[in-house]
Amino acid sequence: MTISRAHVARETARRMRRSDVETGEQIRRMRLDAGVTLTELARIVDVHRSHIARIESATARPSLEVLTAIGVALGADMSLRYFPGSGPRLHDRFQAAMIEAFLRELDPRWLVELEVPVIQPARGVIDVVLTDRHSSTTVAAEAQSELRRLEQQVRWSTEKADGLAQRVNPDGTGTTDRRVSRLLMLRSTVTTREVARRYGTTLAAAYPARTEAVVPALTGPLVPWPGAGIVWMQVEGAEASLMRFPPRGVNLGR
Repeated sequence: MTISRAHVARETARRMRRSDVETGEQIRRMRLDAGVTLTELARIVDVHRSHIARIESATARPSLEVLTAIGVALGADMSLRYFPGSGPRLHDRFQAAMIEAFLRELDPRWLVELEVPVIQPARGVIDVVLTDRHSSTTVAAEAQSELRRLEQQVRWSTEKADGLAQRVNPDGTGTTDRRVSRLLMLRSTVTTREVARRYGTTLAAAYPARTEAVVPALTGPLVPWPGAGIVWMQVEGAEASLMRFPPRGVNLGR
């Protein structure tokens, strides 16, 4: 699923509104704790009293300069930062075709969820979550048309699976006894095949299941899930297809 401009705009507006409310509440609480009136704060920050009032009520959005000045006046530090997540939400045109073809091949035993957010131990979004209706297996699947940084991909995959495990076992007791596994969908290209050949040992450690065991488990009703593995996708133009075996010359997953 490709993230759209409209989605970015909606999510940005939602987050900005939440930030406005939280900032206003924090400023009001600090001001009252310090025993400072709106008039006194406005005078020392050099803005109109009504502007401070609107900031506190989340009906005005102050500049960074005003926010910094308020923090200085009230003895508070202000911080603006990004919190790293486990991968971007932007998908390229190949990933959309890969996911579409992948979903067409799935056996009905798999319950599908798309674009599933996780927040612990890192923030991120899982491309596809598969839940086996007939076993305790849940699979976090990621679609990649290329591998820019292998170690980063492995780390993100693990973090997202850990986050999904916390969602399906929220109390940490294992009472739902769901086992979270991982799946990497790779587009077959000269570059990804070379990465698979060059770093086959690393990838095999992260995704040890054989591709020829993973594919039947995805597409058939009775084959048990073999564990974390890799499947390959052939993409030609706007069409993609699931490959039953690794590409020629790639020993990974055989």
